[in-house]
Amino acid sequence: MAASGRSVVIDIRTRRAGKERGPEIPDDPDPLLRNVYGEILRDERLDQDRTLDDVARTVGMSKQYLSEVERGRKEPSSEMLHSVCDALGLPIEHLLTRAVRRITASRRIATHRPAGTPRVELLAA
Repeated sequence: MAASGRSVVIDIRTRRAGKERGPEIPDDPDPLLRNVYGEILRDERLDQDRTLDDVARTVGMSKQYLSEVERGRKEPSSEMLHSVCDALGLPIEHLLTRAVRRITASRRIATHRPAGTPRVELLAA
């Protein structure tokens, strides 16, 4: 129930609240895998106090490309991920395991409803 004691009704066809077709309710999509991989690779590089230039030279790629991979702007090939992991001394299976943990954690956060949040009921037509 909402704070006013009323339930909030969501039209599942339009994902809008209320009869007056109020503001659209934003989706919370899962993070893209390239974003998660990039965050992990950047965190690992920074934990080792290494520069983009240092790691990029070790791998044989441009610093700009590695930066875009870390920011989730480029979709690296599996070979490229493996090369960056090797340069960082990070086993590829650790990258995959850490990615699963982050995605799972983000889902838990997205589905957790803080106290006082109005209850939402979905009604089928």
